[in-house]
Amino acid sequence: MKTLTRGFDTVMFCLSKGLCAPVGSMLVGSAELMEQARIYRKALGGGMRQAGVLAAAGLIALDKMHLRLHEDHANARLLAEALANMDGVDIDVDSVETNIVIFRLIGPLQPRELVAG
Repeated sequence: MKTLTRGFDTVMFCLSKGLCAPVGSMLVGSAELMEQARIYRKALGGGMRQAGVLAAAGLIALDKMHLRLHEDHANARLLAEALANMDGVDIDVDSVETNIVIFRLIGPLQPRELVAG
C-alpha cells in the first residue's frame, strides 16, 4: 500500500470490491483533510448509526483479505479469456490486470443470450 499511495495527499478505496466486506469505503489522509471530509460527508447526508458490525468486517478485509486479492484478479483474467473466445464479444484481454473486466457485445448477441451461455 505504501508504494501505491506514495505521493498522494488523500487515498480512497473500497472495502467491498475484492476484499469481501459487505459495504464500505475508506478515505485516508491528514487529520486536517479528514476533518474537512467529515464536514462534507455530514452536509451530504453521509454517516451511519450502529455501524460497528460493518466496521468489524472492514477490519477483517483490511487485515486478511488483501492476501487473497490475487485470486480475484486471476478469476477476472479467466473470465476475460473465456469471453474473448465467444462470438459477439469484443474484449481486450491484455487490459484485464485487476478484478475489473470491461467488454462490449457486438453484432446480434444480446446480454440475455450471453448469460444463458
